[in-house]
Amino acid sequence: MNSKPLPERLVAMGRVIAPYGVKGWVKVQPFTQQPQSLLDYHEWQLQKGDASQAWAVDAVRVHGSAVVAKLQGIDDRDQAAMLSGMQVAVSRNEFPELVTGEYYWADLVGLTVWNEAGIALGRVARVFETGANDVLVVEGARERLLPFIGPVVRQVDVAGGRIVVDWDADY
Repeated sequence: MNSKPLPERLVAMGRVIAPYGVKGWVKVQPFTQQPQSLLDYHEWQLQKGDASQAWAVDAVRVHGSAVVAKLQGIDDRDQAAMLSGMQVAVSRNEFPELVTGEYYWADLVGLTVWNEAGIALGRVARVFETGANDVLVVEGARERLLPFIGPVVRQVDVAGGRIVVDWDADY
């Protein structure tokens, strides 16, 4: 365990669901689209409620649709079991850079959605995948589901905190 200050912004990437084996490994259910993305981070923040602790990742690998990991200082099944239910988070600053026009869902959540007529429709509460496209869940006067596709999403300004869409306020 590491007691250095917490990173400014943590993003939940998964949840410890159980110990794995008897040597202190944990099994993690990833929240990411591709489980192997958790392999890119050498330090995880484990969170429960408001508490968060940094753990160095000694080893990690994909195991089916889950990830199994050995955290530094967790050396037996009992210690690993105590981590069950904790969220696995990483610093947003550690995410790889994206090409122009691509966005992390974590960066879209909280942005204000405006239509082209200048009417605020609400804020992005979450994003989910349908198979055909991603969908923004926009909460305002009422909840709206907006497809995250080019004909609808006209501009994304993460730094400015806004998304402009071609979407009538009456839809």
